[in-house]
Amino acid sequence: MVPRVLMLGWGYPPNVTGGLDTHVGEVFDRMEARDDVEAQLVLPSEYAPEGRENIEGVATGDGDIITRIGRLSKRFAEKAAEEDFDLVHTHDWFGYGPGSRAQQSNADIEWITSFHSLSSDRNVDPPQREVETEQRVTNRSDYLISVSHLLADKLNREYGGESHVVHNGFTEPEFGGRDMKAELGIDGQMLFFVGRHTDQKGISHLLYAMKHLRDPDVTLVVGGKGHLTDQLKKFVELLGIEDQIEFVGYIPEEELGDYYASADVFVSPSLSEPFGITITEALAAGTHVVSTPAGVIECLPEGCVVEVEIDSVSIAAGIEEALTRDGPPEYEPRTWDEVVDETIAVYERVASGDY
Repeated sequence: MVPRVLMLGWGYPPNVTGGLDTHVGEVFDRMEARDDVEAQLVLPSEYAPEGRENIEGVATGDGDIITRIGRLSKRFAEKAAEEDFDLVHTHDWFGYGPGSRAQQSNADIEWITSFHSLSSDRNVDPPQREVETEQRVTNRSDYLISVSHLLADKLNREYGGESHVVHNGFTEPEFGGRDMKAELGIDGQMLFFVGRHTDQKGISHLLYAMKHLRDPDVTLVVGGKGHLTDQLKKFVELLGIEDQIEFVGYIPEEELGDYYASADVFVSPSLSEPFGITITEALAAGTHVVSTPAGVIECLPEGCVVEVEIDSVSIAAGIEEALTRDGPPEYEPRTWDEVVDETIAVYERVASGDY
């Protein structure tokens, strides 16, 4: 039996708001080309690509995120009932409304939830509504998937959920051949970070680590933006390291690869990184990586990444070690086709009741 699956997403490349959107785009594109699964995808219309037969955009309109998800849920449930799907596949906490309403509209449908992160990964003080919703998702879903063992263990500790691990694939950025180090006027060695400027990303630990480096000619380029950007800039002033830090703001996708390739070391100092797609992008550029615990490390050979603790002294020591490494990192990239193979195997098990 070929499983018929209704998937739910939020963004879709190039309209990406995070790693979850990259995952959905990479997986769905490949599923459309296969004959062992029939998949359709529902997204907010403002992020949905045009002219795709199996992708339906739903106008979510104005209002807060809960109101918008409510509008998405209504159409998702209608579609699940109308078209006789075997499974619905949602992601993270925002899939609770759509998934539960789909089950109410079609009692025979099976509900799979993939977790890419938890509210406690994204927030120092997780919003109670998100925590309660994640518990409901865990309790109500028929089958749970996590993107790493790191996340699966945390899901079990916090919510008692048993999940099957399907790691993400590795992503390769675009390369345009620009020398960003030269364009930024950096004479010494260049470190690079890119990501949302939130507590989760641990950027303050990285900035403080710059004070511990023995070589003052090392420059850290900080890409991305967020609600902490101004606070981080003030922290740099307080530390007196303005000459060592370059804030470059949002980096367009077409330029990102050149930043990775120009850097001597990429640093991921996250307080919590359930997978770590930026790490895979840096490795694809041939750049050595320093990282706090991250799910992607489970897919890499030992020593490929310089692993450090969530501590500025440890991060500084890791940076100094990585700067001495010669040649590109050696590893075997995990493909998105492997992700699709494993995901369809889950669909077949759940659709047959063998789980």
